[in-house]
Amino acid sequence: MKSRAMRFHAGMVGMFAALGMAVAGCGGPLVQVDVTIIDQKTALENQVLGSYEEIGKDMMLLASVRSVDKEGRLKRAPDIPLGKKEAIRARQRQEFNRDDIEQFKRTQVAGEGNEGLLVFFETERTRTDAAFRERVRALIDQENEDRVILLKRIVATNETFSEGDLPKVQKIFASLNRDNARPGDKIQMEDGKWAVK
Repeated sequence: MKSRAMRFHAGMVGMFAALGMAVAGCGGPLVQVDVTIIDQKTALENQVLGSYEEIGKDMMLLASVRSVDKEGRLKRAPDIPLGKKEAIRARQRQEFNRDDIEQFKRTQVAGEGNEGLLVFFETERTRTDAAFRERVRALIDQENEDRVILLKRIVATNETFSEGDLPKVQKIFASLNRDNARPGDKIQMEDGKWAVK
């Protein structure tokens, strides 16, 4: 899926090409112009996405590093700041629960809300299977808790954001979730209305 910046860039290139042909017909020399404009929202989306991916890289690095001394004994892992440790644990739990969460979205028991969090939906199965309903609710609650931890970490580690920007970051995250939703997933638009992608 092309980003807004890429679509805009392609449109601008086409417009400049057409303009160039028109001017070339007038016999004047042309200068090739390559313009890339990224609106503020797209830049913020890229910043949020980059910070989110960085936490995932930290998680993978932490899981893969083993250090031994000259005698072959495991060295103590370096201390990790509490906020970073919480974010890494949240990403680990998200990865552990990912298949279940994807299944809940496919069966429309969960949808992507417009505040960056999952929303529970009653279905025939959740009405008739109390154990399933309880499991779905528990995993959605865990996923939302993990998302909030990660979004707060993004706000705390980005000098562009302040604590008051958490709702704005949640909206950006919701927009990314809508863009990345699979066909058949429930998504909530910015205006609060629900749709199936």
